[in-house]
Amino acid sequence: MSSTEQPAPRSDLPQIVSAGGGANQVRVRAYNERLVLSLVRRQGGISKADIARQTGLSAQTVSVIMRALEKDELLIRGKPIRGKVGQPSVPMFLNPDAVFSFGVKIGRRSADLILMDFVGKIRLQLHRTYRYPEPREILTFIVSGIAELETRMSPEQRANVAGVGIAAPFELWNWAEEVGAPQGAMDTWRNFDLQAEVAGRAPYPVFLQNDATSACGAELVFGLGSRYPDFVYFYVGSFIGGGIVLNSTVFVGKTGTAGAIGPLPVRNKHGETKQLLEIASIFVLENLLQERGIDPQPLWYAATDWIDFGEPLEIWIRDSADAIAQATVAASSIIDFSAAVIDGGFPDWVRRRLVAAVNDSFGRLDLQGIQVPEIVEGVVGSQARAIGGASLPIFARYLTDQTVLFKEIEHAEGT
Repeated sequence: MSSTEQPAPRSDLPQIVSAGGGANQVRVRAYNERLVLSLVRRQGGISKADIARQTGLSAQTVSVIMRALEKDELLIRGKPIRGKVGQPSVPMFLNPDAVFSFGVKIGRRSADLILMDFVGKIRLQLHRTYRYPEPREILTFIVSGIAELETRMSPEQRANVAGVGIAAPFELWNWAEEVGAPQGAMDTWRNFDLQAEVAGRAPYPVFLQNDATSACGAELVFGLGSRYPDFVYFYVGSFIGGGIVLNSTVFVGKTGTAGAIGPLPVRNKHGETKQLLEIASIFVLENLLQERGIDPQPLWYAATDWIDFGEPLEIWIRDSADAIAQATVAASSIIDFSAAVIDGGFPDWVRRRLVAAVNDSFGRLDLQGIQVPEIVEGVVGSQARAIGGASLPIFARYLTDQTVLFKEIEHAEGT
């Protein structure tokens, strides 16, 4: 994929990889290196012997790969662990300083730009709020923001940037009325290729993905993915969205829109059928506050700095929880998920109250024939969308999973 090529709207972060070239020895070696790096990422502190055992590669092949990865400073050694017999085991870890990536989150009320390291830690970040997103303003924020963050990075860090990953809602123009944009103000998004515009101004590969599915991918990679191989994911932003994880892979379906979550039909407290996003989105809370003469701006200053708005917040949490519980039951009637993961652009204390309210809501629902999944809090937090975006270049260049292996084999057999 070139830096200006528009990708299909897929959401499984490890799948955003160009499978160009044939299955020659260089390609095989590159894949094996990705395989080792991915295993180290998932199980940090793993030894060469364990890597050989879990991958099926020979001990000699693993040693060659590990030496190459250490030489490139992608892996670092931990302290030797001595057992009762034999040589001590040396655990291997990803080197946090080996790779960096810029991640962008574009929301309906705010945008974030982060610099993330190889293990998913945010090193630097910028935040911008606005009444509604305008393409040129967003483009300026990204390009100037990258330049600003680069001034705060060392030459070595700048040399190790893998790319820019953008997490943005698709079809932004559809929600102009809900965000209070003037008539026609959002239509400019219809023909604005943000990925190409950024790629033309930034010296890095640029990737684009849906914001909610990027958040789902971040939870899979850096959050609860190691505990739950199958889960339905809810991310409560200006508009609620989410994703579906099956067999430790984000499932996107044939069009790339599977697991959108927001359009699920649910009933509100008046018995009316609505889409989930019409009840469990932050713009609904914003409207509740405005109706009561309360300034909603603190919602958008910073996701971690909300104040307790009292009754309006409690109403919104209760209504949102009832709707999310219904959506979880609907999803669980199709797939017996092990968990329903709830996160969003709000502080931890709001997330805790929402998850508790969702659990309470199940007591008022008919659950006959339903295996209710465990209802848990997401652990990545309010920056999940930006972290998911920043993951795109890293997976494209360094990491892989079983789905990418299938894609590469499929490509090799077809050439």
